Amino acid sequence: MKGCVIDKTESMEDSIKAAGLTYPVVVKAQVQIGGRGKAGGIQFADTPAEAAEHCKKLLHSELRGFTVNQLFIVEKANPVKEWYLSIMLDRLSKCPLLIFSPMGGMDIEQTAKTDPDKVAKCPIDPIRGVQSYTIDYVMDVTGADKAYRAQLFDLVKKLYDAFFGYNTMLIEINPLAINATGDLIALDGKIEIDDNAVQIGKLPDIAEFRDRLQEDPRVKDARQYGFHFIPIDENGTVGIMSNGSGMMMSCLDLIVKRGMTVGEGLDQGGGAIREKLEKGVGIMFRNPSIKVLLVYIFGGITRCDEVVAGIQMALEKLPANKKVVIRIEGTNKEAAMEMIRSMGDRVVAVNNVPEAVEAIWALHN
Repeated sequence: MKGCVIDKTESMEDSIKAAGLTYPVVVKAQVQIGGRGKAGGIQFADTPAEAAEHCKKLLHSELRGFTVNQLFIVEKANPVKEWYLSIMLDRLSKCPLLIFSPMGGMDIEQTAKTDPDKVAKCPIDPIRGVQSYTIDYVMDVTGADKAYRAQLFDLVKKLYDAFFGYNTMLIEINPLAINATGDLIALDGKIEIDDNAVQIGKLPDIAEFRDRLQEDPRVKDARQYGFHFIPIDENGTVGIMSNGSGMMMSCLDLIVKRGMTVGEGLDQGGGAIREKLEKGVGIMFRNPSIKVLLVYIFGGITRCDEVVAGIQMALEKLPANKKVVIRIEGTNKEAAMEMIRSMGDRVVAVNNVPEAVEAIWALHN
């Protein structure tokens, strides 16, 4: 489908003409969320005046917490019918899972509840790939019109190639429309890509695109040091820094049960040196609401003394009211504990998670 992207209202009409679009058109807010239509992020215009009005209203507005910096304008399609199509990583079957319904559109979630027989799910063998019987099955189960079988088969194969080619967790077309001439066309879609594939440099084009997206600046800053920063609650007063997401989640649950709010987390992975860890601690305390940082590290590749040295370097640059509770185990622990003892009351060492929670509570209050 023909379309154009604009980032200022003044260029709208020129961009529409350059793209060769004819009215009516659809104005779509370009933000990384689902449910844009229900949120008012997709508008229809029959005339240039209506398009200009929608662009003025949407551009630079906020949509579910995201600022709309770009709009995508396309010719309006007139679908005869709307379908749903996606492939997702199914952890239960450990295979790509094809999901298809001849009742697509904005209410696909409701369809799954009210008409579950109209939603077909079929695991795809990664060795065999998409086979003709895969398409026969999902169409037979849902009662979809077999006149579109060949088109659907071709589309699913392309979707499957993109699923693996871009290391996706989910690739979705909703709605997949049938137009008046009997062609299947993708009216909207969504892709979720495995962060790890981007992080290790497998997808440089996606990394470049990601860096242009709206993100918390702390997420971007952490990424350049190989860390994964997770904003949780901007008003939270406790931060958690660990070298494992499982440890982080177990600590978070107990901290919340104790009546405190976790504002953010940072997974520093393994092998970080003191200079990088200093940056990580600095990022965690960038939010002025954070009073106490829990550092929970099992040092294997990461040496315990390097962790403590990084904390010490960071605290020297931070206000005296910023406190750290540390639970550390592993390589060079003895040297690390000796360093902690020399750092005064700004750093409290504990032996387990319950002790850590109580120490945070004491410092917090």
